[in-house]
Amino acid sequence: MAKIKVLFSLLMLGLAFASCDDNDDTPKFNDLTLNISGLEDLGDDYEYEGWIIVNGSPITTGKFSVNASGDLSQNSFSIDYSDLAMASTFVLTIEPVVGDDPAPSDVHILAGDFSGDSGSLTISHAAALGNNFASAAGKYILATPTDGADNNENSGIWFLDLASGSPAQGLTLPTLPDGWKYEGWAVIDGTPVTTGTFTALNTVDDFDGFSSTMNDGPAFPGEDFIMNAPSGLTFPTDLAGGTAVISIEPYPDNSTSPFLLKPLVGDISAAAVDHVTYDMGQNLNFPTGTVSR
Repeated sequence: MAKIKVLFSLLMLGLAFASCDDNDDTPKFNDLTLNISGLEDLGDDYEYEGWIIVNGSPITTGKFSVNASGDLSQNSFSIDYSDLAMASTFVLTIEPVVGDDPAPSDVHILAGDFSGDSGSLTISHAAALGNNFASAAGKYILATPTDGADNNENSGIWFLDLASGSPAQGLTLPTLPDGWKYEGWAVIDGTPVTTGTFTALNTVDDFDGFSSTMNDGPAFPGEDFIMNAPSGLTFPTDLAGGTAVISIEPYPDNSTSPFLLKPLVGDISAAAVDHVTYDMGQNLNFPTGTVSR
């Protein structure tokens, strides 16, 4: 009889433990893992942040930085099991280190939908930049229209087309989503120098700090490098032998160099002359990656 009582007690104790386990409210977590290449160091002011979209709402997966070699400071993140299981999409944004809003910024750089337990991340996803820039094209001329007389003509670059004999739009680029702007650059003796940022392709950009104040420039993005040269450079200059670049920049932006997204690049011939239309080439080497859960 005593043995039966002991066995009964042990059975009841086991059922009690099982019952406690079944009602365990301890949160359960799974890992979200990122494998991304092509990102760059954002400096001290900005960082990357991942988000999963659950029932249409963003939930942060954590922040990370990237070093000069492109290595992520962290690529595995512990996420609530049920949230991760229900996530439809992963989005990567750029966020300020100080004063960051709890919601995602407008600067979405990569995104991808989950298919099963993984997804491919690209800039072309609708939740990122929404375009692969395969149709991007660009033309430019060398000229310095802001300094009056026909002198120093190889010291300015304007992203326009003179093939018809009159200035026409020289850039073919898609409209950017909020959080991004285009920026023109001339690489002079190895130093990238801005021509200004813009969103419209057939009007002036937002910068003329290197141009002469004698005349207005044409109604297209571009710049004359006549005055106020950055340290280490001398204006006027000769852009022949340099490089023309159109980049896609996060906004706001803390860097004086082109961002990693550079859809158009053109080597300026050492024999380049003014008022001749030159072509730019595509440079579609964008970051990509995968997300898994």
